[in-house]
Amino acid sequence: MPLQKLILKPGINREGTRYTNEGGYYDGDKIRFRQGTPEKIGGWTRLSSSTYLGVARSLHNWVNLAGANYIGVGTHLKFYIEQGGAYNDVTPVRATVSLTNPFTTTSGSTTVLVTDANGGFVDEDFVTFSDASAAGGVTIDGEFQIDIVSATTYNITISSAASSTATGGGTVSAEYQVNVGTAFAIPITGWGAGAWGSDSWGTGQSSVNPVRIWNQSNFGEDLIFGASGDRLYIWDSGLNTSLGTRAIELSSLSGASNVPVVQNLLLVSDISRFLFCFGTNPIGSTAIDPTLIRWSDQEDAINWTPAATNQAGSLRLSRGTKIVSAAQARQEILVFTDSSLYSLQYVGLPAVWTATIVGENISIAGQKSVAYANGIAYWMGTDKFYKYDGRSQPLKCDVRKYIFNDFNTQQYQQVFSGTNESFHEVWWFYCSKASNNIDRYVIFNYMENVWYYGTLARTAWLDSGLRDNPLAATYSNNLVNHEDGINDNETSTEAAITAYVESSEFDLDDGHKVALVNRVIPDISFDGSTANSPVVTMTLNPLSNSGSGYISPTSTGGVNNATVTRSASSPVEVYTDQIFIRVRGRQMSMRLESSALDVTWQMGTPRIDMRPDGRRS
Repeated sequence: MPLQKLILKPGINREGTRYTNEGGYYDGDKIRFRQGTPEKIGGWTRLSSSTYLGVARSLHNWVNLAGANYIGVGTHLKFYIEQGGAYNDVTPVRATVSLTNPFTTTSGSTTVLVTDANGGFVDEDFVTFSDASAAGGVTIDGEFQIDIVSATTYNITISSAASSTATGGGTVSAEYQVNVGTAFAIPITGWGAGAWGSDSWGTGQSSVNPVRIWNQSNFGEDLIFGASGDRLYIWDSGLNTSLGTRAIELSSLSGASNVPVVQNLLLVSDISRFLFCFGTNPIGSTAIDPTLIRWSDQEDAINWTPAATNQAGSLRLSRGTKIVSAAQARQEILVFTDSSLYSLQYVGLPAVWTATIVGENISIAGQKSVAYANGIAYWMGTDKFYKYDGRSQPLKCDVRKYIFNDFNTQQYQQVFSGTNESFHEVWWFYCSKASNNIDRYVIFNYMENVWYYGTLARTAWLDSGLRDNPLAATYSNNLVNHEDGINDNETSTEAAITAYVESSEFDLDDGHKVALVNRVIPDISFDGSTANSPVVTMTLNPLSNSGSGYISPTSTGGVNNATVTRSASSPVEVYTDQIFIRVRGRQMSMRLESSALDVTWQMGTPRIDMRPDGRRS
């Protein structure tokens, strides 16, 4: 028989069985499709050996008027400004108090009990002491993390053990940074979970301490930011010649008027530069209204008092119980509630901004789950994907069942998205069902209209725009450049990236008779590999019947006569032009995998040589 080409449809499809998707791909990890064929994704390299504290869930890149390139990095513990690979702590201060003899030491111990009747601190908060006198033979100055004991006491750990048991320290200045958040949602279970009157009361479906997510946007050369449920802060890049200068409250600036005291989301508009808060307090109140939108005067981030002489204002959305996300689009701001999508457009005085419903009966996974690419907004819902290109509609997804059947629905808040414009991709990262930490991703390639997925632990993403590569935050507490090299360089030790793609089942011959495959022409490109002898493994998995399952060879290499099947794996190297094998079956799938350092690959159109081999059942 002539050689049979294996021409497979691009993208992974998991909506049916392996056999239903004949002629396509069914599984893969750390691969993408380019011009219809699969290839290994690029590698990643850590930005520097420096690290930050906490899990980063917010990244924002901007350049100031002096040309300095900054990234705001918001973690559940701190807020940093990154420049040149260094993470500079600019976490705002919540309160500064004077304490008298607050320290109680224990002889031979590095644990010190601190008493502060003012309270207000939570576990893992950070405090900086200064001007202290010696207590128990040690002088306690500098920054410490709190291990809470009670509402008015907490422990800290010092570097050297106290020489005696004592209470003292004299008059001490204690500077408390803003309260820390949590790294992931902590569910409440049982009757009475959630607040009285909430949708989840009595169901146990609520959660306490929502994930700490910082919102940030540059207003000119300055960064305005704030954690969801907290105040607005500003870091002035022109004034702060020292990168370690802490951010301050926006409301503390001279001339500030009715600046929101709480917000769930902020954004600076591209049109006329308004600062928006979504889910915020009305003027004259400190209570948050989850559907209220307020904006500052044009080109004035500190004036929020509406007047005939300015354009500050507000409006309240009518659909949904809360605003979840917002994104700047072309000539409009898209505002997502938990049930609807609004288009917010600038119309000038007297209304200034108006909101129009452009999508109903939608869902959205979380605040960071929206990505804008190629003039279209894409987002992950709670059970499907959507897009908005002038109208809101579900996005056809070939891996929808696979993704949402293995999804930790208690961790929707962690979902985040990002674009990789160089490859026309939108990425979503999420927690699989068995994990409270992000361990999976799914990609939509909008140029080729295909989907693929894989395993990867990341916490935030920033596409290349003002930097050379896309950046991602890791659980190793650093940033990594993606599409940089071909290996895993997240730590100081370079590691291989295991990548594979596996086809769906396809018929051999007519799918009725058993066929013998005895030769494969692999058609693999190793362009970009730096190994002296790059290699991938190609595996053919035959079946006696669709759905019978793959059977590995016996220990002696013989054919399992009960199923007339045998898998065959062969290495494919740069100069491999053909592989001689012997496998029998009615159907078959093919897998290509690499797990060695310095290897990258792209698969073309393999061909197989086969002949009829009877009708054994």
